[in-house]
Amino acid sequence: MTDLEDSWDGLPTGQPPVDAIVAAGRADAARRRKLRQTVIAVGATAAVVGAFVAGAAVGNRPTTTASRPHSDASPAAFQADLEPAQSCAQLLESYQDRALELVTAWGWQPESVPARATALSDLGSTIQRRDAFDQRSQVSSATGTNVQETGVDEPDTVKTDGELVVRLRGRELMVYDATGSSVVQRGTIHLPRLEDGEILLSGSKVVAVGTDAVSPRDDQTGERRGTRVITVSIAKPSDPEIESTVTYSSRVISARQHGTAVRLVLAAGLPTLDFVTPGAKVTERQALVTNRRAVRESTITDWLPSYDAGAKSKQLLKCTNVAVPPDAAGLDTVSVVGFSATAPGDPHAIGLAASTTIAYESADHLYLADGPQAWGCDVCVMNGAIGTPLVGAEESGTTHLYDFELDGLDAIHVASGEVEGRLADRWSLDEADDVLRVAVGPSSETGDFNSVVTFRREGTELAEIGRVDGLGRHEQLKGVRWFDGLAVVVTYREVDPLYTVDLTDPSRPRLLGALKIPGYSDYLHPLSDAWLLGIGYDRGAQIALFNTSDLAHVRRTAVEQFPGTETIAATDPRAFTWLPKLDTALTVLRKGNRVKIAAVKVSHGTLTTKLTNVEYGDDAAQVRTFGLPDGRVVLVTGEDVRFFPLP
Repeated sequence: MTDLEDSWDGLPTGQPPVDAIVAAGRADAARRRKLRQTVIAVGATAAVVGAFVAGAAVGNRPTTTASRPHSDASPAAFQADLEPAQSCAQLLESYQDRALELVTAWGWQPESVPARATALSDLGSTIQRRDAFDQRSQVSSATGTNVQETGVDEPDTVKTDGELVVRLRGRELMVYDATGSSVVQRGTIHLPRLEDGEILLSGSKVVAVGTDAVSPRDDQTGERRGTRVITVSIAKPSDPEIESTVTYSSRVISARQHGTAVRLVLAAGLPTLDFVTPGAKVTERQALVTNRRAVRESTITDWLPSYDAGAKSKQLLKCTNVAVPPDAAGLDTVSVVGFSATAPGDPHAIGLAASTTIAYESADHLYLADGPQAWGCDVCVMNGAIGTPLVGAEESGTTHLYDFELDGLDAIHVASGEVEGRLADRWSLDEADDVLRVAVGPSSETGDFNSVVTFRREGTELAEIGRVDGLGRHEQLKGVRWFDGLAVVVTYREVDPLYTVDLTDPSRPRLLGALKIPGYSDYLHPLSDAWLLGIGYDRGAQIALFNTSDLAHVRRTAVEQFPGTETIAATDPRAFTWLPKLDTALTVLRKGNRVKIAAVKVSHGTLTTKLTNVEYGDDAAQVRTFGLPDGRVVLVTGEDVRFFPLP
């Protein structure tokens, strides 16, 4: 609707002035096309890049459509096809134009489910020698957490430096000494207003990241919008001290750590505006007019996130530090924020005016991805609750990919791409030798099967260079594990096909073999160059050992089953620990209100398991194990931290 149309709809009777509305609509459409061509154009001049870098502060909006570059401009943070806004006015107009297409008489409305596509044929398998691949044992991070990517630490409720153990339970941060014959608590400190927190450890600094308990709730989800980051010094373990508290008005999607650098990916969500809903005194038409007017009257501060480092609230993103993607991307404001554990109040941030739900971070790159929602009844039944559809996302069945190069605390957007299909989670992404590898499930743009697709950066584009389709027809993608030249993919419906895919030539990935067995593996963990452990389900928790010495003929050599039991590591791999020097895996199991540790000894293709009761009640998610440099193992339960005796 145009402004004229809105005004007419607010009147109770009469015929609309059709000619005037059509003319106004044409002018409105022309204005939008001109704006988007300006904001999203590829191949911007150096002057435009300079304008982006220097930017204009949110509180000091420029009156022209382009900012003048400052002489002290830093390197451009958007070097690919995403063009940053040139002014706050331009960015606001792009938000409003896209939002007008989403607002309804009842406020923001998600899109509907797309139609089902037809399936394609399966691909055959080939044979490849085992020595062409590099499948190495995956060990926990230096702070004791079982992570996805070596060298990239992830937050958890427990961390260690090999001598001290730090754990967060609720809002209490506790410091323990593990150097003696028993684990001894040294100090504790309360972290105010922190909910669902997890911690990172950098030297003597603990960085707690969680929900800000006093932030407003999202109108759609009811969840808190804000993120709280509390930095604590444990230089004196008996007297931990809060050094910094920073709050963000956006919710956290991802948190990762490289050395002393901490990186957050935050999503602001759609703003809370003065919407009305139809009722006794407001017709549906009047509500729509009012809500559209609220969008037009929104300000840039409604759309851009803020942060508070203790002095006063500040805008997190400069308008000219926000890139506007094509309209096919969902509407949101995603911030990539980097800060040092020693200076958390000085964040480096850039933004993306789009929805992204998945973040994967390698040693030197960050990849963001959105995701088309599920389609077709069969997939809906298999997958259950797939997740909330992206507001404003184009229902094309295509996932948009954004590649950021990491430079200390900064992130630089260097390429974009897209892949037909749906990503399950961050484990669906991996990078090796500058090649992005992606495992995707079916969407409206694919057949009813799973695929592995490879991408290489060509200029500013993530260009598809190879793919294998036909993995698990009519089946759900359950687990993926990546190696230098290999992908192991698990799908499931009634049996568990485990596929091996040759990625040594990423432009020509090849299906090597498929093993079909009952059940499935949610989480795969490499033990050595020829052995793989699968954690999953078959009438209860299941732990399976696979021999991958012949990738064309993978064999399951042993399996341990626990009827009526669930394994926590299937959904949270941090509840799994591999101790390579002892050839022993530790994983958390739950049956009813009883929580156990399964100590699984791997020897000559066999598994020997001993179960130990460690907890009761609802604290299964709190249970963790990790090894210390001296070989001892620490067990963390809901109420205790102690050494765990191995069988």
